[in-house]
Amino acid sequence: MTSMLKVALVGLGVVNGAQAWGSLGHSTVAYVAQHYVSSSTASWAKSVLGNTNSSYLADIASWADQYRLTSAGKCCNVDYERDCGDSGCSISAIANYTQRVGDGSLSSENVAEALKFLVHFLGDITQPLHDEAYEVGGNNIDVTFNGYKDNLHSDWDTYIPEQLVGGDSLDDAQSWAKNLIKKIDSGEFSSHAASWVDGDDISDPIAAATRWASDGNALVCTVVMPDGAAALQKGDLYPTYYNSVIDTIELQIAKGGYRLANWLNMIYKSEIAKRDLGGLVKGRDAVAEPDLSGTSFLPRPRPLSRAKLARDAMHGDCCTSGRHAH
Repeated sequence: MTSMLKVALVGLGVVNGAQAWGSLGHSTVAYVAQHYVSSSTASWAKSVLGNTNSSYLADIASWADQYRLTSAGKCCNVDYERDCGDSGCSISAIANYTQRVGDGSLSSENVAEALKFLVHFLGDITQPLHDEAYEVGGNNIDVTFNGYKDNLHSDWDTYIPEQLVGGDSLDDAQSWAKNLIKKIDSGEFSSHAASWVDGDDISDPIAAATRWASDGNALVCTVVMPDGAAALQKGDLYPTYYNSVIDTIELQIAKGGYRLANWLNMIYKSEIAKRDLGGLVKGRDAVAEPDLSGTSFLPRPRPLSRAKLARDAMHGDCCTSGRHAH
């Protein structure tokens, strides 16, 4: 990829439109995850969500995007300390909601909200342009896809997946998920699936989420914009570009669902099941007010450079050498 790329995680407060996968992608990730969660994890999740139907995760997979609209609510690498700002990002969000969903001191409403966010953000982080800050994750790269003018981010989020599947309903997502599950169980993904979750540990969600984000971000250079943004603004992205990226989009959706299932299984086994048996209750201060801010998961403030310290000491800037007119 060209040197103009500025890599960072798309922050939680980024402009409307940078929502990673659209409803089809998020629902498909959820259906894949539902296939791989244990029966105990599924029962727990259904109870938390108050939803016992066959789409219990898919039903809430895009909830976070709607919630955001309410009043309540260097090249090709990711470095958490550098790229996740003080307002938070998908990595810090995953860490925060992982902690919340397994916290027995929280209300049922807070746990349900945490699970909804977790399902959403584990899908988000597999979309390469959600792990890339250049041109606001591709939102500012105007392109043409199948005769329509839009932007690169929305094509990856929504229009390319819908072109493949033919719609964006839950039935469409379930059908796509079934095809991806076949690829995971006995097809082209079967020899790679174990590596998608290798090393994942809920005791260190920052490391796991950073690894997932790095995996997605690496595709920006090799698949999303291999010849730079300008090359994508010449002509129509369909069918040549579509054909070059659709396999990667399927791969990333499959990864998202498989990772989500594994992550929820680990949370259930390590936190919920043990607590239900009394293993995590002893010694816990049940009346302590939980910290729901998530600030403990934000990167530490970066130290000021020597040049910045010198400028501050002189009350000037690098252009005036500290001198002031009188």
